[in-house]
Amino acid sequence: MHIPVLQKEVIEYLDPKPNENFIDCTIGEGGHSAAILERIAPRGKVLGIDRQLRLKQKERLILAEDNFANLKNIIEQYKFHPVNGILFDLGMSSWHLEESGRGFSFKKKEPLDMRYDPKEGLTAQKIINYWSKAEIERILREYGEERRASQIAERIIETRKVRSIENTPQLRAIIEGARGNLAQTFQALRVAVNDELNNLDKALPQAVEILEPGGRLAVISFHSLEDRMVKNFFKNPSFEILTKKPVTPSRAEIEINPRSRSAKLRVIRK
Repeated sequence: MHIPVLQKEVIEYLDPKPNENFIDCTIGEGGHSAAILERIAPRGKVLGIDRQLRLKQKERLILAEDNFANLKNIIEQYKFHPVNGILFDLGMSSWHLEESGRGFSFKKKEPLDMRYDPKEGLTAQKIINYWSKAEIERILREYGEERRASQIAERIIETRKVRSIENTPQLRAIIEGARGNLAQTFQALRVAVNDELNNLDKALPQAVEILEPGGRLAVISFHSLEDRMVKNFFKNPSFEILTKKPVTPSRAEIEINPRSRSAKLRVIRK
């Protein structure tokens, strides 16, 4: 079952009012958007964006299958304005880990794909089998903060000389053999495949430009690279920071949804 992370806190800080319009840049299973739609009735709308949509359009919910890096173009295409609040939930949904079959989880035997949008070109398998040792080491170190990046990259190169690295158990064995961190290495590859940091860097300025004066921008991040980027962007003196420190899940929420434990919510008002 999909459980929206920090839903109570997101609603509290975005403070949706009747007839306002919101954008959910990572709509996923639609949990946050459902709560927002309740509060912006009767005429308020949500524009939900995702790189692969799994929801169906319904009354007051407009869906766009696209990359949030194209935010300005999307709202022009759908003529969606004014915009009173925007949400980015940068975490992977349970669907990606449990049902997509694309190698996001090191606990299953799946092909090393890791694309959010299966129509796009680069896969984790291509990175591992064709990129240089220096390039692989760089992404593991930068995107996964993996201390044993060099050793893992070296083992990848040695392994692929003998056979192609095609699936998650093969990669897992390489990481474990180098005494690396499974979660951090898989994270690094996923970030590289989907160009996650560059997309966020492009989207944040567009989001602020789109917002009405007084509008709110909320971002939930799940690893330190994203959180650092958001924190630095929010330092602009023209923004009112509503979360002096990042909001994190309660112990009760973490018990119900362990994947929420690394979530950090930051919010500004334009």
